[in-house]
Amino acid sequence: MVSISRLSCEHYETPLGIHHTRPRLSWRFEGSEVDWKQASYDLEIRYLPLRSNNGDEEGEVERHHIDSAQSVLVPWSGRELVSRDNVQVRVRSNGEDGSSTNWSEITLQVALLSPSDWTARLLGGPASDVDAAHRPILLRKTFPVDRSDSARLYITAHGCYKVFINGHRVGEKALAPGWQSYHHRLLYQTYDVSDLLKKGEENVIGMVLGEGWFATRLNFGGGRRNIWGADLGVLAQLEIGGKTVVQTRADEGWEWAHGPIISSEIYDGEVYDARQVLPDWFEPGSTSGTWSKTVRDVGFPRGKLIAAECPPVRVTQSIRPKEIINTPSGKTILDFGQNLVGWLKVENHPSDLNEGDVIRFLHAEVLEDGELGTRPLRDAKAQVEITVGQEGGLAGYEPSFTFHGFRYAQIEGWKGVSLDDLTAQVVHTDMERTGWFECDHPLINKLWENVNWGLRGNFVSVPTDCPQRDERLGWTGDLQVFAETASFLYDTSSTLGGWLQDLAAEQIEDWEGVVPLVVPNTLGNLFGPPPPSAIWGDVAVLTPKDLYVASGDMDLVAKQYESMKTWMDKGIKRSAKGLWDSKGPQFGDWLDPKAPPDAPQDGRTDNMLVADAWLVHTTEVMAKMAETLGYAEDANRYADDARRLKVEYQQEYITPNGRMMSDTQTALALALHFHLLPEASVEVARDRLDHLVRKAIFQISTGFAGTPIILHALSDNQLLQHAYRMFQEKQYPSILYPVSMGATTIWERWDSMLPDGRINPGEMTSFNHYALGSIASWLHKVVGGLAPLTPGWQDILFKPRPGGSLTSARATHTSPYGEISCAWKLDGRQLEVTVSVPPNCTGRVVLPGVDERIGSGCKTYSVEWEPEAEWPPKSYQLPFGPPKPDVPA
Repeated sequence: MVSISRLSCEHYETPLGIHHTRPRLSWRFEGSEVDWKQASYDLEIRYLPLRSNNGDEEGEVERHHIDSAQSVLVPWSGRELVSRDNVQVRVRSNGEDGSSTNWSEITLQVALLSPSDWTARLLGGPASDVDAAHRPILLRKTFPVDRSDSARLYITAHGCYKVFINGHRVGEKALAPGWQSYHHRLLYQTYDVSDLLKKGEENVIGMVLGEGWFATRLNFGGGRRNIWGADLGVLAQLEIGGKTVVQTRADEGWEWAHGPIISSEIYDGEVYDARQVLPDWFEPGSTSGTWSKTVRDVGFPRGKLIAAECPPVRVTQSIRPKEIINTPSGKTILDFGQNLVGWLKVENHPSDLNEGDVIRFLHAEVLEDGELGTRPLRDAKAQVEITVGQEGGLAGYEPSFTFHGFRYAQIEGWKGVSLDDLTAQVVHTDMERTGWFECDHPLINKLWENVNWGLRGNFVSVPTDCPQRDERLGWTGDLQVFAETASFLYDTSSTLGGWLQDLAAEQIEDWEGVVPLVVPNTLGNLFGPPPPSAIWGDVAVLTPKDLYVASGDMDLVAKQYESMKTWMDKGIKRSAKGLWDSKGPQFGDWLDPKAPPDAPQDGRTDNMLVADAWLVHTTEVMAKMAETLGYAEDANRYADDARRLKVEYQQEYITPNGRMMSDTQTALALALHFHLLPEASVEVARDRLDHLVRKAIFQISTGFAGTPIILHALSDNQLLQHAYRMFQEKQYPSILYPVSMGATTIWERWDSMLPDGRINPGEMTSFNHYALGSIASWLHKVVGGLAPLTPGWQDILFKPRPGGSLTSARATHTSPYGEISCAWKLDGRQLEVTVSVPPNCTGRVVLPGVDERIGSGCKTYSVEWEPEAEWPPKSYQLPFGPPKPDVPA
C-alpha cells in the first residue's frame, strides 16, 4: 500500500563518486494509504570489497533499527567512509500502523576525498596564443589491462573535455566539467568504465580538450580571454580495483594532435574542418594523423577538487524543424518552433556538396522584417562554420564546446537542406523536474511552459541571465528573484548549492564581503570593484533560505552562514541610519517597462526606496535563519536591526498620511508584501494600489524588483480579482503580451518585441531571460493552492483561490517526501477540490467553510464558493483615446 519509490544520497543524481564521509539518506514514498506515518526504519549497510563490480559479494554488513519518523536527509548510521569506499545500502520504512514498505537499495561509491589521492597532473598540448581562441587538441594514451575488476575514471579539466575509451564515448555529459570559480573550486566527474576495458589487450583512452568557459572570451563590450588562465589542461586518473593504471602526466607516454575542430568558443561558436578528421584516433591500432609526444605538465589545479554533486549538462531533447522559411533577401532559415538552448546536429551528409565546400549555421531567437534578428546578439557570432570533408562524413556531426540560444537557424552554403537534415539538440543542466501547473486558460498554460523553457535554457552549468548574446553570466539579482520559482519547478538543491559556494568563496576571499554582480565573477575589476547592490547582493541570504524551504536541508544554510553574515555586516554599504548609503549605485526596479531602452535602471520607483525595502526584508530573513541554526545572539541582533530599520524606512519613504514617496505599483507592493507600513497606513496603501492598477488598465508596471511581489501583494490585500485581471491582460505591456506575440520563453523586457514586430532598440533585449518568470510563483501558490507550511514540504498548505475567468486548475509538486497535488474545478458556485498528500506528511486544507488538518492520502471537498470580488474589476477609462477591453479575449 505504501512503498519507497526512490532512495537517494545527499542531493546526488546518482551516488557514483560522492564527496561525503557520512552521507545523509532520503527516501521518497508513493501510495494512497490514509494517515500513514513512519514510526521507524531498518537500515542495512554492506561494505563491499573495492574490487567488486556488481555488488554480489558479501562484504561486511551492519544492520540498524532506528525509531524515527525522519525520512529525508537522515543521519548516517554506519562508520565514517573514506576514499574509494564501495557501500551497498538498503532501507525499509515501518509505519505507525505496523506495516512495512519494500526494501529499497542503492550503491554508494566514495570519490577521491583528499589531494593526496591524486597522482595525476593537468596535461596540455602546445602553449596557446593568449590573444586568440585556443584550438582544441586531441590527447591519447595506449595501455594494457591485466585484470577485470571494477574500473573508475576520475576526470576534470581547465577547459572542457570529451573522453573516449576504445572508441566508445565515456558518459553523456556535455560541456564537462562545467563552469566554476576555478581558482576556488574545480568539480571532477567519476565514471564507471569497467565495461569499456578489454582484459589482456591494448586499450586506448582518448580525450578532446577545448577552452570551455575557462579561457574563452567572456563579458560584453568585447569581453576578455583567459580570465582564469591561458593554459588548458585535463586531469584524469583511471583506476582498476583501486589501483591507478593510467594518469595524466607528461612522462607517461601521452601524445597529442590537432583534429578537425579549428575553434570552439562559447560566444562565437565552432569552426570545423571535416577534411582534418583523424579516423578512429581513439581506437587501438589507429595510425591516422601526426602525433607529438611533447605534452606539457600544466601543474595541479589551484582550486579545491570536489566530486560533482550537481547534475551534469546533457542533451535532453531533440527537436526537428517545423518549417523552412525563404526570406525576402533569399536566405534559408529553419524554424524549430521553440526558442531553445543547444546546437544543431547534422543528421544527413549534404549530398549536393563537395569536399572543401563551406556551410554555415547562424542562430537567433527571432525574426525581424522576415530576416534573422541578430542585433540582440551584440558581439556574439553564434555561428558554426563547417568545411565539408569526405562523402558521408558529416552525418552525426554536432559542435563540441559551444551552445546557442535560438529558435531560428539560417543555413548558408547548403541549398538543398530539408527538414530531415538537421535537428536541434536541447542542452541544459539535467535537474529533476518537480513542478507542474495547468488550468483551463491556454495562454496562462503557455506562459507556465515558457517559464520552464526559460529556466532550462539558462541553467547551463550555472544559472545565467541569458543564453544567446555576449553575456551568459551568472547575474546574482536575476537568480535571487527567480530562485523560489525555480525550486518549485526543479530540484535545484545541488546546482544552486554549489553555485552559492562559489559565491561565498569569491565574496569572502576576493572582495572583502561584497557579493559580486556575477558568479563566477568574470567582471573582476573591469568596472572597478563590484559595487554593493541590493537584490543582487541579497542573494547571499535569500537564496539559501529559498533552498531550505524547498528541500528542508538546513545544511545548505549552514554552509552559507558565513557568507550571509559577511554580506549583512560588511558587504552592505550603509548610511548613518543603517539603510543603504544613497551615494552608491542601485539597480532599483530594473527594466521597469517605462524605463528608457538605454537606461533600464531609470524606472518609476526610486532606486533607494527599492533597495531599502529589500534590506529590511533581508534582515528579517537573516534573523529567522540565525534562529533556525541556533545562533540566538545573532538572531536577536538581526531582529532588533530589522525593527529599527523598518522605523527608519517609514520615516524616509512614507508620509504621515500613509502615501509612499514613489507612487508606483512596485513601491506599494513592496511595502505591503514586506509589511513595511504602520498599521494605520495599510488601508491607504491598499486603496492606492487598487487605484494605480485600475488606472493602468491592469497592465504590468513592474521590473525585476516588483514582478515577484505584485500579484501576491494584490491577493493578500483583498484584491485577488485584480491579480487575476492583471495576469490575464494581453495589451502591451502586460504579463500575457509576450505570449500573444508568439513568445515561447520569458523575455528580458515585457516589450522585448514591440507590437509592430520590431525588436526593442535597447541593448538589454534578450528573448530568453528567466527573471520576469518569477511571476509564475503566484500560479502554483495562489491559483493552484500549493505552498509548504514547513521547509521540505512535510507539512503542506492547500489553499486554492479561484478567480478571473478560470474554472479549473491543478498544481503538482514532487517533494522530498513524494508527490503532492491540488486540483480544483468550478461549476457555477460549486467548487470541487481534490488534494493528495504523500505518506509521512500532513496538510492543512483552507477552503470556504473549511479549515482542517489532514494526513496522507487523497481527499475531495465540495464547497459553496463565493467570488472574493466582482469579475471583471473595472478599470478607469478615460473619455478620450481608443477603448481598452476590460477582459482580455
